[in-house]
Amino acid sequence: MQSFVSKPPYSYRVEPGVPDFDDRGPVTVMDGECVLCSVGARLIARFDKAGEFRICRSQTTLGGALLRHYGLSPDDPESWLYIVDGQAYTSLDAMTRAGRRIGGAGLLLQPLRLLPRILQDWLYRRLARNRYQLFGRNDMCEIPDPALRARLME
Repeated sequence: MQSFVSKPPYSYRVEPGVPDFDDRGPVTVMDGECVLCSVGARLIARFDKAGEFRICRSQTTLGGALLRHYGLSPDDPESWLYIVDGQAYTSLDAMTRAGRRIGGAGLLLQPLRLLPRILQDWLYRRLARNRYQLFGRNDMCEIPDPALRARLME
């Protein structure tokens, strides 16, 4: 699994299937029904003091279009995307990069960067494919957290 998506920066801007969106700050695309992703979204909302992160659920038109643009499937449990400065990252690499940018509790992910890439990918795939069984489901949009709701992109 490649964690860096090799497309020109901001290539989604010229993709007819990707709706226009505010890309002035980092954007994460994640499963809006996954409890683990919802926890991650709440952590982003809490620790991103600069207020620059936007969160997009993979179940939305924009989320699905961005994932497809980068060769990912909205239905694939391994589809987690981090876009910063027009460049996209996936997998555990995306999560650790986002965590480093957020700071605070996000820095707890940094030791995972020390693992060999093959182990990072194995760990990520294992969690992604079993996340509903391990953590359950909920709807990110039903979370009554105004800080999180303000960051959600539709």
